[in-house]
Amino acid sequence: MKDVKPKGSSFSYLALGDSYTVGKKVSADQSWPAQLVRLLRSSGVQIKNPEILATTGWTTYDLHNAIRQADLHPPYDLVSLLIGVNNQMQKLVVAEYSNQFQSLLEKAIRLAGNAPSHVLVLSIPDYSVTRFGRRKNSKKVSAQIATYNRINRAITENLHAHYIDITAVSREAAEDGDLITCDGLHPSAKMYAEWAEKAAAVIAEIKEWSNTTS
Repeated sequence: MKDVKPKGSSFSYLALGDSYTVGKKVSADQSWPAQLVRLLRSSGVQIKNPEILATTGWTTYDLHNAIRQADLHPPYDLVSLLIGVNNQMQKLVVAEYSNQFQSLLEKAIRLAGNAPSHVLVLSIPDYSVTRFGRRKNSKKVSAQIATYNRINRAITENLHAHYIDITAVSREAAEDGDLITCDGLHPSAKMYAEWAEKAAAVIAEIKEWSNTTS
């Protein structure tokens, strides 16, 4: 269990993932990690800019390698993990996702100073409702993403990290085109804002972060 951060010091935040964490097709300050930091600051939390380890197209395997090679400086006060859509897109073995996701989450917890309560796992968005997704077998895509999310939710709950379901929010893009960028696939700043709000609500309940507002 981490001690409460001394007043006047700033929290550190590491965001792990793929294009959804990078914020492809939006400006860097509109990615969901950047919007989360702004929300936290607006509530009085002193937090540094997010350190992002994520690249468009990364699978769980790619993220594993990146963590191994990266110059990281743990412990981080907050770590987020959102990964798996490219495993599905590339038709990789689902059992491999399960094993690799478990390993990634264990690494994320270690990077958070062995504090699972400081780790946020976001579910995989359902891109089947997007213009890109509708060009594929959208029902199959949605079902496969649901399978991946059952896996990552079960592992997250077993390891006692926080699970944030953003999949339902992502499906709102079927009726609201403003939630998707011009590429017909990636979320817009508007959708990322909804993800950030969900994450901020979870963080507000982390007791080790209490009594740190200015």
